[in-house]
Amino acid sequence: MLEALRVVGPFHGPSGYDHHVREFVRELVRQGVVVQLIDMPIWSPSRLPEPLQDPWFDTLSAPVDAAITLHFTMPEQVIPADDTLNVNYTMFEASRVPAHWIEHNLRHDLIVVPTEFSRRTWIESGYPADRVRVSPLGINVALFASDPEPMVLMTEQGRYLSDYRSRFLNVSEVGGRKNLDGLLTAWLRATRADDDAILMMKMGPWVPGQLDVLQEQMRRIQQWERRWFEDAAPVEILFDVLHDVDMPRLYASATHYISLSHGEGWDQAMVEAAASGLQLIAPDHSAYPTYLTPSTATLIPSREIPADHAGNAWAASLFAGLHWWEPDLRAAVKVIRDAIDGRAPHWHGARAHVLANLTWEQATRQLIDVLSDLELAELFSGSIAQVGRHAGG
Repeated sequence: MLEALRVVGPFHGPSGYDHHVREFVRELVRQGVVVQLIDMPIWSPSRLPEPLQDPWFDTLSAPVDAAITLHFTMPEQVIPADDTLNVNYTMFEASRVPAHWIEHNLRHDLIVVPTEFSRRTWIESGYPADRVRVSPLGINVALFASDPEPMVLMTEQGRYLSDYRSRFLNVSEVGGRKNLDGLLTAWLRATRADDDAILMMKMGPWVPGQLDVLQEQMRRIQQWERRWFEDAAPVEILFDVLHDVDMPRLYASATHYISLSHGEGWDQAMVEAAASGLQLIAPDHSAYPTYLTPSTATLIPSREIPADHAGNAWAASLFAGLHWWEPDLRAAVKVIRDAIDGRAPHWHGARAHVLANLTWEQATRQLIDVLSDLELAELFSGSIAQVGRHAGG
């Protein structure tokens, strides 16, 4: 049984990695593991506003007698500890993993990924199958099973969002992989100004220039489609940074959750939307089939295409030569139109499945099991760390 663990990763910010570091660490401690938590400030300059930060995490800085260091980072960001085994919890969103990630991970003793999709991706990219394990992420049942009061939101024109019958929500950061171009194009094609519907786009923390990028995308789409967003149902863009306890209220303000992403290692927002009981619309690729089925969500057919991360040099280099997925735009348009017109099936079951099977308590217990197995193997078969480092060159 794992008794102590050194954890390295971001936990002061609003990103998905920050969030699951906080959730895992909180639950590890609750389940009796002594944790040393080491921040990774180079992850992102974005920080949660001070009122939203939990100072308890900063009290976990004291060294512990751990046999394993768990790194919640991208593979090339891992600085292996010389005195422990090194495990990298990571994921990826394409059909293969970048070659330099495989090279870096071969220097570690184990990698842990959240889905079977990610495990297969690593193995098919050349990583040894016996050195990659699956341990999913989770949701906070206490927050998402409580049926919270919807968040009161208002459009720029002064109309309450709750006045719209169909309220579609998407939670994303501005970037090519999230395929906001595709989502906005589908919305422009599918909707009319007199539809009783609205698209709520909750973006990541506001960064100077992000809104300009999004508005430029919308201008480009209008020119290409020869149609204006004024002629479509409204789009409301939200940049507020919300506390974890407020996120269920945001989901409760919507009727549908929609993603047309090009690829996901997990998509925490979709899982939380499922836990909130929303009608779910998602592409049928990458991580989504892990927790969605044709009987619990509307899954949009997708095809594999070359990844194109134009406009972001770092992401373009990371995805260079790889493939992700293109959701069928015509199918997406029909799905949106059917939902607004009341012709879409009303799916059930996703909420019950997520609340029963994808909790942070269960996810952490499974992670402890994975790490305990590694620790036990080290104890009985010699230094796995040395074997791993030799294999990595």
